[in-house]
Amino acid sequence: MVDIHHEATCHAPVEVTFAYVDDYRNAIKWMFGLSKFEAIGELIRGVGSVFEGTFSVKPVNLHSTIEGTAWEQNVLIAFRSIKGFKNDSTWQFAALGDADTRVTVDFHYELPGGLAGRALGKLLEPIVALTVRHSEAELRRLVEAQHAH
Repeated sequence: MVDIHHEATCHAPVEVTFAYVDDYRNAIKWMFGLSKFEAIGELIRGVGSVFEGTFSVKPVNLHSTIEGTAWEQNVLIAFRSIKGFKNDSTWQFAALGDADTRVTVDFHYELPGGLAGRALGKLLEPIVALTVRHSEAELRRLVEAQHAH
């Protein structure tokens, strides 16, 4: 299991930041490498919501179906994979006064065993580091731009 922990501050109220991340249609706008993210079924947020996604950064294409496992307005969003690439993520939101939000992300993924898993791990490590940095910066930029309007 590979664990990634990242924290960032958005210069926007917690309600604005949470709402932006909680709207699944925004995911491909800010998450680097996410080429597909679609709701499956009528539930589009919260516990029991299901999404299909594809992460594509050459030469890697990873497909996963994830399900919402926890959701609390302006506080928490969590997912776990139910099919495909094994992963889970937890997004926590904390108001820093009236104007800023701390976003804490914990992302875990599991690689297959053996030589193939080790090779994929070596390939993914720099991609994941780039993805986290780029996605965090783009999320902040988009949320702050939306809040400014």
